Amino acid sequence: MTTTPSGPTGPTGPSGPPQQLHPVVAAVTDRLVERSAGTRAAYLAQIRAAASTGPARGQLGCANLAHGFAASEPSEKVALRGRVKPNLAIVTSYNDMLSAHQPYVDYPPVLKKAAIRAGGLAQVAGGVPAMCDGITQGRAGMQLSLFSRDVIAMSAAIGLSHDMFDGALMLGVCDKIVPGLLIGALAFGHLPTVFVPAGPMASGLPNGEKARVRQLHAEGKVGREELLEAEAASYHSRGTCTFYGTANSNQLLMEVLGLHLPGSSFVNPGTPLREALTRAAAERAVAITHQGAAHHGGEAIPVGEVVDEKAVVNACVALLASGGSTNHTMHLVAMARAAGVQLTWDDLSDLSAVVPSLCRIYPNGTADVNHFHAAGGIGFLIRTLLEAGLVHDDVLTVMGRGLHRYTQEPVLDGDVLTWREGPEQSLDLDVLRPATAPFGPDGGLKVLRGPLGTAVIKTSAVKPEHRLVSAPALVFDDQDDFLVAFAEGRLDGRDLVAVIRYQGPAANGMPELHKLTPALGVLQDRGQRVAIVTDGRMSGASGKVPAAIHVTPEAALGGPLSRVRDGDLVTVDAEAGVLDLVGVDLRHREPAVRPATDADASGTGRELFAAFRATVGPADAGASVFPLHHAPSTDPAEVPVVQHA
Repeated sequence: MTTTPSGPTGPTGPSGPPQQLHPVVAAVTDRLVERSAGTRAAYLAQIRAAASTGPARGQLGCANLAHGFAASEPSEKVALRGRVKPNLAIVTSYNDMLSAHQPYVDYPPVLKKAAIRAGGLAQVAGGVPAMCDGITQGRAGMQLSLFSRDVIAMSAAIGLSHDMFDGALMLGVCDKIVPGLLIGALAFGHLPTVFVPAGPMASGLPNGEKARVRQLHAEGKVGREELLEAEAASYHSRGTCTFYGTANSNQLLMEVLGLHLPGSSFVNPGTPLREALTRAAAERAVAITHQGAAHHGGEAIPVGEVVDEKAVVNACVALLASGGSTNHTMHLVAMARAAGVQLTWDDLSDLSAVVPSLCRIYPNGTADVNHFHAAGGIGFLIRTLLEAGLVHDDVLTVMGRGLHRYTQEPVLDGDVLTWREGPEQSLDLDVLRPATAPFGPDGGLKVLRGPLGTAVIKTSAVKPEHRLVSAPALVFDDQDDFLVAFAEGRLDGRDLVAVIRYQGPAANGMPELHKLTPALGVLQDRGQRVAIVTDGRMSGASGKVPAAIHVTPEAALGGPLSRVRDGDLVTVDAEAGVLDLVGVDLRHREPAVRPATDADASGTGRELFAAFRATVGPADAGASVFPLHHAPSTDPAEVPVVQHA
């Protein structure tokens, strides 16, 4: 049994009268609305035209419908033949190799039963691939990782395309899976959609200790067995990895966007509360369909109406305040554009300047997401952001209107799931702080600009004394070449800016370069001034080393990085927002040509993604293969798309 979070009914925040919105948040929102006017209007017109107040399957021909329920149980066939009960699509990313997604093995039967009890139906509409960057890190398979997001979006769309469904339940957790699921769901934005998390694994070996062993291994001070023991003690059971990377950033963003049930993101798998929340997700999805809303006296809540400009700004603010993954400088842009909202890196950078740092979760601190959740978690974070006027309360969520509903936390009263107001104060100020007493004055994300292009840098874990590095460039066309140079001692005793190029989406799918992190950390700890500049990704896991990442235009498309040479003086200034090349006019240089080999484009499935590499957009436009197919923006500040040669 479930009761619905109620909370205050008006536009007031959790602690009294409405708070005045911060002027920068208001300004960014206003310009986002203006910039997106054409595309958002076109998107809304499209999804509203697709909406139906009766079951979608009622428009199918008899043969079509018979195919749709042929495998169902007799009682379900009767209901599916009828034209009353709403039918939910379950789109799952289950596989039993990935710890974060293994818990989903048991979800479909639970969701189906809960939907039936709530007066609806549910069918597994399809599955989507779910790959793990942790497994493919440094391997050829990592070149498929970013592209998998758009494959997931297309896979979700295929599942939903049967027109059997009146709502959807999306089962996904990790890096590309949740953004892909949301992009796919937004293509069917007329459907009410609830995202269903699986929760993090219990805390194991502290992430800081794991990182220490990794660095010792990079220095040759511990062997493979000791390293493997540390890794296995950290990643030890089913559930999401406990550090605050892209996977857990996804969970926070889905809750702040109002697509999770309140307080559900970081409840551990296999617990009674987790199981109750899973059932409640199906019940809520039924209730917000057109038929369910009519029956319960509520309102239908299509996902495309939920993800609007204000919701996108809220997601950006929460990402910044929590120190979330830099991968979302691409994923948030891509997700927003799928709803006709024209988010840019400048929006994120301007918000970062005024959004305080409120969380210390590894790699930006020593705590993991379980500690964060215990300290007050997302509910307290939303509460303090509302009180500071840094997020919009007047947004639509799957629970109804008002972000204040997400200051509540779920609890079990016997077998009844209910919600109560969450903590009004942080329960651990070393992990989570109010906006009135932050860890830092800004969100730790900057856009860098200069002759080398445009990049982003995450400074949350970078000490102030390391945020400005000006040193000679050492240029590498592959991360393995850098690691060989490190192992041979060629990087010892010198300040340097490692330029790792030809790692962008058009070159090789923009793999993450986590393998560089321990080596760079070793050099910095030895007293060398080091930084990295790359058109690849590092997911913010560069940690303590300044990393100008996602450089665009990328080298493979003739971007400035293709003209940099060893010894050029490069400046990475995270405080001033500068990515400079001192004393060199790149216009007079020919781009370096990276010799192409069969291995660059084939093996491990890479040959199947040639069309993606040929059509993918730049990082600052979301690194997506999907065109912006709604009305074009007339804003001259619209981010340009680099044309492929």
